Amino acid sequence: MNDHVRDLASVREATDRLLAATGKLDNADVTQPSRLPGWTRGHVLAHVARNADALVNVLAGRPMYASAEVRDADIERDAPRPLAVQLEDVRDSAARFDETAAAPADWSRTVALRNGVTDSASRIPFRRLVEVELHHVDLGIGYELEDLPEEFTGREIEFLADRFAGHPGVPAIALTATGGGQWRTGSAEGVPVNVTGTAPDLLGWLAGRRDGAALDTAGAPLPALPPL
Repeated sequence: MNDHVRDLASVREATDRLLAATGKLDNADVTQPSRLPGWTRGHVLAHVARNADALVNVLAGRPMYASAEVRDADIERDAPRPLAVQLEDVRDSAARFDETAAAPADWSRTVALRNGVTDSASRIPFRRLVEVELHHVDLGIGYELEDLPEEFTGREIEFLADRFAGHPGVPAIALTATGGGQWRTGSAEGVPVNVTGTAPDLLGWLAGRRDGAALDTAGAPLPALPPL
């Protein structure tokens, strides 16, 4: 069972880490490219803020975004802002999410996200945690996949393995973390491709943050994964 209260506390901690790290930047740093193709660090920070508001919408039973076009336009609009404005927006939007998620609610209910995706309300704080942690890495300011909390890394590998399970075009894959942890994903049929590596490298590959070059497949080709 998802522990939304514990996850919400983790979101606060991750947000504080993100704000502390980005607070050391300057306006010029925000305009520099992030690790996400086509996005500056300003785009990443704008997305983190707008995602918080989008998840408030989800918890309130409203559409996550008015449309994909509005989502993208809001990020483009907010990306060029000065650092101080970016930080205030990330902080304020995080507070709005925290207030909404901390309120008494039926956490067993099903909520709607984007593109027809639904989930338990109890998993929304973890989804927010994923956004904050991975996009902190995407900023390219010294926070790496290896710096993520170990428990988070394992849970996100499991989450992504579940996401790719049964996905058309993804063969059977057996994932093994060298420090411990095993997962299955892809097709339920056929002999699985064994993919072994550190948990951060497995997460990086599954999340589209690393190319998988550090992973061991015992000579087999590394399967291609669809974009998230």
